[in-house]
Amino acid sequence: MLKKIAGIIALSGAMTATAHADTWHMPTPYGDANLPTKIAYEFADEIREKSGGQIDITVHSGASLIKHPEIPRAVKTGQVQLGEVFIGVMGNTHPVFKHDNIPFLATNFDDSKKLWEAAKPEIEKLLDKEGMQLLYTVPWPAQSLYTKFPVNTLEDLKGTKMRAYSPSTSRLADLMNTSPTTVQVPEIPQAFSTGIIDAMITSPSTGANGQAWDYVTHYTDIKAWIPKNIVVVNKRAFRRLDKETQEVILAAAAAAEAKGWAGVRETAKQDTETLAANGIVVSEPSAELMAELEKIGQVMIKEWEAEAPVEVGKILKQYQQ
Repeated sequence: MLKKIAGIIALSGAMTATAHADTWHMPTPYGDANLPTKIAYEFADEIREKSGGQIDITVHSGASLIKHPEIPRAVKTGQVQLGEVFIGVMGNTHPVFKHDNIPFLATNFDDSKKLWEAAKPEIEKLLDKEGMQLLYTVPWPAQSLYTKFPVNTLEDLKGTKMRAYSPSTSRLADLMNTSPTTVQVPEIPQAFSTGIIDAMITSPSTGANGQAWDYVTHYTDIKAWIPKNIVVVNKRAFRRLDKETQEVILAAAAAAEAKGWAGVRETAKQDTETLAANGIVVSEPSAELMAELEKIGQVMIKEWEAEAPVEVGKILKQYQQ
């Protein structure tokens, strides 16, 4: 009898703990094969474990819950508690969010990390005003050029339809004398197959995970910029938590960011090799093409600074020191 009573008490305690657990939803824009999404799952698992199940985060990958451009608003309004977004998607909100979408400003991981440290205080201020708090960031490999034909100069691209996914990539397409066409990641294969786009600049990871060899033939490794995803949390939802649970989340976020910056280097190498192994012609850009693209980069840096001279000027000054 005593054993039975003890069992009932234990079961009741477990049910109470479950009842008190908070279920949080985390929409992400990319599929499960991508490094940022893998890290998101690990982040959620760590929080579930370290909080004793008090916070149970469900990751909704591949824009399955909320479309990519709508994720920041969903977090801001509390529709979801946290979410992941490509920083450049928020470029229309404020120019600071364009910092890692500017061509040839930071083209290797060391410079990209330095640029992030310069931009981070301004990013955090803007997110705070929007009712959000930054948790962590994960960089992508450098963005390079995918086409159905070899490209040696910008003249080879003139008049083609270039995929755009942010304000900065739209402007870049214009300056390259191509037509910017907004296409989100899940739509890329069909967009190429149906002639909606002829070219795109994106990471080797996006190409490898989306089997780009099915719809393009050439990858020119221009290494134009290194963008990032950020994970943000609704400020009110976070502040409702007790201090111990907040610390669990922040520790998991720090671990996720460290994994992202360490893992992306190997991911970039492996995914570029995957493209070549599947028949895509992987090549270094010609000197003429790079010279043309770097001129465009200088134009875009000046335009970016003119949009918000104080904030962007501060970022550039710190980055260039």
